[in-house]
Amino acid sequence: MRRSPSLQRLLFYGLSGPIVALNVWLLSVLFSYFQHPITILSCAAILAFLLNYPVKFFERARISRTQAVIIVLLFTLTLFSILGVTLVPMVIDQTIQLLNKIPDWLSSSQENLVQLEAFAKQRRLPIDLRVLSNQINASIQNVVQQLAGGAVGLAGTLLSGLLNFVLVVVLAFYMLLYGDRVWYGLINLLPANIGIPLTKSLQLNFQNFFLSQILLALFMVVVLTPIFLILRVPFALLFAVLIGISELIPFIGATLGIGTVTLLVLLQNWWLAVQVAIAAILMQQIKDNLLSPKLLGNFIGLNPIWIFVAILMGYEIANLLGALVAVPIAGTIKGTFDAIKNGKSSDFMSTVTIHHDFEHD
Repeated sequence: MRRSPSLQRLLFYGLSGPIVALNVWLLSVLFSYFQHPITILSCAAILAFLLNYPVKFFERARISRTQAVIIVLLFTLTLFSILGVTLVPMVIDQTIQLLNKIPDWLSSSQENLVQLEAFAKQRRLPIDLRVLSNQINASIQNVVQQLAGGAVGLAGTLLSGLLNFVLVVVLAFYMLLYGDRVWYGLINLLPANIGIPLTKSLQLNFQNFFLSQILLALFMVVVLTPIFLILRVPFALLFAVLIGISELIPFIGATLGIGTVTLLVLLQNWWLAVQVAIAAILMQQIKDNLLSPKLLGNFIGLNPIWIFVAILMGYEIANLLGALVAVPIAGTIKGTFDAIKNGKSSDFMSTVTIHHDFEHD
């Protein structure tokens, strides 16, 4: 007895939901067990993807791949060292100052609420802000406790971060040298009609996506820092960097970053917070309407709803790291299935080629 096509479609969609939910849960469990090595591997892979552009540039100048990788890594380490000596200490110093200021800002905001409630009572307005005042008071106590506990582990956190950075750089170096052999060894286990489009889609999505997102984040930091300084925003560099980092998360990152900064400034000065929000939103619109289409284009081809779903699922599985890589992974899956369905794997524009010169290095 043959099932009707509508019944088969109903069974397919009915079973796909629980299967997807089960896979998401399994991935989140696996990530919780292997969080540190997965994070190191992912960061190293992203760094290798980005550095492959300058490596290929040097290769076109008839330099061997090993020499090109060494040159690019030395330049990258020099750049990171300069940032580590100049920019990073300033950001850390402003972060510590901000954390020390937040309890005072919360106290002043609580006093403002008390004055507002007294003003409302004089005018016989039905406003009761006691619940909000109690929540702010509880937030003050929580922040103070966290600051007391976090100060003890700050040195350990910095040391651990430095060690992780060294691991990422070393692993990225070996990925640039030998990653092709490992990857194509795994891809050869798959049929050609799956392995070829998967490889090209992965390269296209990850390289273009992260390079574009980093450039857009740098644009926000470079533009907002002088604007915040002109407006005399406290911790201008820190707030600009926070908004820039949030730009790495597509679709919702900019809103979260601008909203967080605006809320922090609002605790001190409501009019300054309005100016900060207007300036940041204006720069975001310039970025989204003028720069993003030229850098990103439509190479991922995902519906915004699916982008949002992918980010939520990525965050559920691997927190911030999952939210960062969710969109290129979703784009890779879509591109691979589209190529398989259309039977046109050659339509991809590969941004990385297989290198066969390692035996000459």
